[in-house]
Amino acid sequence: MRVACLSGGVGGAKLACGLQDVLAPGELTVIGNVGDDVEVLGLHVAPDLDSVLYALAGLNDEERGWGRAGETWRALEAARHWGGEGWFMLGDLDLGLHLVRTQALRTGDPLSAVTARLAEAAGLATLVLPATDDPLRTSVVTPGGTFPFQEWFVARRHEDEVDAMVFAGADAARPAPGVLEAIRDADALVVAPSNPYTSIHPILAVDGLRETVVARRERTVAVSPLVGGRAVKGPLDRMLMRMSGGTSPAHVARCYEGLIGALVIDRADAPAESDVPLVVTDTLMTDRDAGRRLAEVVLEAVA
Repeated sequence: MRVACLSGGVGGAKLACGLQDVLAPGELTVIGNVGDDVEVLGLHVAPDLDSVLYALAGLNDEERGWGRAGETWRALEAARHWGGEGWFMLGDLDLGLHLVRTQALRTGDPLSAVTARLAEAAGLATLVLPATDDPLRTSVVTPGGTFPFQEWFVARRHEDEVDAMVFAGADAARPAPGVLEAIRDADALVVAPSNPYTSIHPILAVDGLRETVVARRERTVAVSPLVGGRAVKGPLDRMLMRMSGGTSPAHVARCYEGLIGALVIDRADAPAESDVPLVVTDTLMTDRDAGRRLAEVVLEAVA
């Protein structure tokens, strides 16, 4: 069974692991958000792609929820000592990947090719693709101004309320090689439990990608990132309340209007009504086994 998964960071990475565990090697393609990418100390950092890569390879820090297991921070401490920016947490192990990626990008390699080599080095059969090789950056419009995503999310601790999202470069961005084919050829298309506004909508903003997903609507299932109307992590519940008027499954489904054939929700959010069929299960992925069970339910929804 060929499966394509649209994914942001931590929540998406957990479901990607579950899907990888229940599928045969090579059957899963993860299409990752690059709107969060940022340059830090001259290095190209791709947080969502890296979260997926680390999780699939078993290298992620499950307790902290992001970054590498066994991480240390001596290089960042030294950079701060010498007057460098230290607001974005780059660990020593993490720096190795960023150095390799940045060097390759500067020699002219596209992000998709670099990501493929990193996945191969991690021993993965799963294909990890950036949504686009072209520059695409998310900004957040707030009452206090418009901020680059990472500045709002990390430096400002996502405390500002959000009025709108801007995806700079989306008009010119083209899908990375293999992205549209992965969606068209998939037996099932899964939208991971990532923040729709900050993680999934930037993917869909890439030219031609939304239309390709729409054409596969009946084979597309999304997983709600809310449990009991609250975000498991991050500001999504606040964003939904302000931008959509509520945090019910119906409000989540409207973020994917015309794109999905079903929405998987947590038992804590049932009973509920929505314009798309709802599948009720336990969606909180407390460990890898829970991610595997959720993946099985998701795939059954499009069987």
